[in-house]
Parts: sequence; structure tokens; C-alpha cells
Amino acid sequence: MQFILKTLLSALVIALTSELAKRSPWFAALFISLPLTSILALYWLYHDTRDTLQVAALSQNIFWLVLPSLVLFIVLPWLLRNGWSFAPALGVACVCTAIAYSVMVAVLQHFGIAA
Repeated sequence: MQFILKTLLSALVIALTSELAKRSPWFAALFISLPLTSILALYWLYHDTRDTLQVAALSQNIFWLVLPSLVLFIVLPWLLRNGWSFAPALGVACVCTAIAYSVMVAVLQHFGIAA
């Protein structure tokens, strides 16, 4: 039952955002840029485990991995504004983001930050 609740709440956030984006891309961006999924994940992890150290570790790891995720939001609009169609632009942006994640993980491991 709890899994179904988690799934429905997460789906609701995505559905609301996509509907809001039709009316106001700026407000949809503001809404989705809030760390709602992270807050939900942190809440559910604490609710399920009551382990504050696990919550702290997840929170810190989210911080480090948000940085490479920003590559998507730089590359995708640049490609779209330069004439790329949506699907190829999204694919290339995802590949660039995956590369950024790989680089970040390697850098974090080098400095003993990543698990």
C-alpha cells in the first residue's frame, strides 16, 4: 500500500507539472526546480528506516549529483535553439549528462567523497 501511495504521489507531481507547463513554462519550471522528488525520497527513507545517517548520506549524494544533471538544462535548449529536432536533441543532451555524471563520480571518488 505504501509503495502505491509513493507511486501515485510521484506521478501526481509529474502530471501537475506537465499541465502547468502548458499554461506557464516559467511557473512549471519553478515548481519542478523545487527539490520535491528529493524531499519525498528523503521523507520516505526516514519514514521507512528512521535512520538519520542514511538520510544525511542520501542528501549529500543528491547535492553532488545535481551538479552534473544541470548539463541537460544547458545542452538541450542550446541544441533546440540551433535547429535540432526534439528527439535527437534530447538524446544528445542525455548522453552529455551521462558523461557529466561519469566525470563527477570519478572526481568524487578521487577525493574520497563518493561511496
